[in-house]
Amino acid sequence: MAVSIKDIQKLREMTGAGLADCKKALTETDGNIDAAIEIIRKKGQAVAAKRSDREAAEGCVLVKADGNFAAIIALKCETDFVANNADFVALTREILDAAVAARCKTLDEVKALKLGAQTVAEAVVDRSGITGEKMELDGYSVIEGEGIATYNHQNKNTLCTMVAFNKAASAEVGKNIAMQIASASPVAIDEKQVPQEVIDQELRVAVEKTKEEQVQKAVEAAIRKAGVNPAHVDSDDHIESNMAKGWITPEQAAMVREIKVKVAAEKAANLPEAMIQNIAQGRLKKFFKESCLLDQEYIWDKNQSVSQYLHSEDKELTVTAFKRFTLRAE
Repeated sequence: MAVSIKDIQKLREMTGAGLADCKKALTETDGNIDAAIEIIRKKGQAVAAKRSDREAAEGCVLVKADGNFAAIIALKCETDFVANNADFVALTREILDAAVAARCKTLDEVKALKLGAQTVAEAVVDRSGITGEKMELDGYSVIEGEGIATYNHQNKNTLCTMVAFNKAASAEVGKNIAMQIASASPVAIDEKQVPQEVIDQELRVAVEKTKEEQVQKAVEAAIRKAGVNPAHVDSDDHIESNMAKGWITPEQAAMVREIKVKVAAEKAANLPEAMIQNIAQGRLKKFFKESCLLDQEYIWDKNQSVSQYLHSEDKELTVTAFKRFTLRAE
């Protein structure tokens, strides 16, 4: 039987599938809408299963606020060609709109939402069948607060932020702080909210780095005292190439290698623990300043912190929550 344009358009609206796929499905089912939907769904499931081991590194990230609730969601795919497709962006927007309207708190809740006759999870699978790429929902997060601001970096749908305040903030302040989060990528609001495991890890790294630096300083001082430029012998490759150039002699090279082993061992065994801890604590404080939102340098005025900027606008204003999601490696 002939398939009408009206039925094709109806099936497209119900499934989001392409016109050609809708026409083919209706033709195969003699115009039966329900059977055609099942064909399109199975096609999507087949593509999704076939490409399940592929990496979905591209996608569309969107953010939306509604009153005191906001959410970020990412619908991932394999290529930027699909990510920039209007239908793909529209699907991401439709999912986010439904999630915010339902005040979903988890990704599982989002996947179970209904979009017409389908669940969100089914709609994503169907879209995978249309595009031929692996697709997956990821990065869903929410915040709640008295005043909320959102930001989609350069409107490119690859990096979004949202921030909640303890009270209503002006649109300008909200945007500035949301952009601060996008630019400076804080890990917590303040030092108290940095997870203890993160603090422990940063302190361990700071201690090890400090020890390595102290040992390296001692080795370089000993090499310099022996009459050799440390820059000429900072690696085995440099030692070999600088011997070939005549900048150091084989005897000096042998002496330097011996110094490196002996002095490094002696210094490592006699590092003053109190000094190491003091330097490491200083590095930890620097980490807090760079990684805690309220302590960070305000990106439009390096002479003040984010907290100082907020207090210059309203002495009681502060941040209560924020989220940031990006598709790009940083």
